[in-house]
Amino acid sequence: AAPLQEALASRNLRLRAILLTHHHPDHIGGVAALTGQQPIDVYAPHDERIGVATHRVDDGDRIDLPFPACSFEVIAVPGHTRSHVAYHGHDLLFCGDTLFSIGCGRLFEGTPAQMLESLERLAVLPGQTRVCCGHEYTVANCTFALTVEAGNRALRARLEQALAARAANRPTVPSLLSDELACNPFLRIDAPGIVQSLGAGKTDPSDRIARFAALRRLKDSFRA
Repeated sequence: AAPLQEALASRNLRLRAILLTHHHPDHIGGVAALTGQQPIDVYAPHDERIGVATHRVDDGDRIDLPFPACSFEVIAVPGHTRSHVAYHGHDLLFCGDTLFSIGCGRLFEGTPAQMLESLERLAVLPGQTRVCCGHEYTVANCTFALTVEAGNRALRARLEQALAARAANRPTVPSLLSDELACNPFLRIDAPGIVQSLGAGKTDPSDRIARFAALRRLKDSFRA
């Protein structure tokens, strides 16, 4: 909580609401400290493991925040966890650990079919959407992605940009959804290069879920 409190203070801002995507401690651990000084609305999915929530949300719900006036649509995206949600509005996507910059989250509670469907729901959002994910993994994710789509020039350029940004101590997120569609292997499982990489008897080329599951297993065991 401390870094966020310092950032708010340095900009003379007041925290009005908190949008939680899932129950993992690295995403909800600082909420109690942030809400201890003043009442703050905390939005979260229906999950008993998120005890700090003041408002429960479901797929398709709309959250309207008055100060400043903005609204977000709730999108159910199970896969990383069973109750994971994302929030989309104003060309921003707060997607927690579902969609990463050039990657996706591990399947702790969901199935490959669920995660694939969740990612495909996010993939149809406007290309100018800024993907605000939960972790800074771009360099490692690009390195893996090149092992399954080595001929992707946009991906190679993205890795070079990410390396330069990290060397300058700058973040690589948020990213643009249009860039994710061009580079992220988990949004590109039908790309010829990826189909070929996952072929050679490893998976049925017509089985998209099996192909996605195979890709996720490769990422789980990958060491840069």
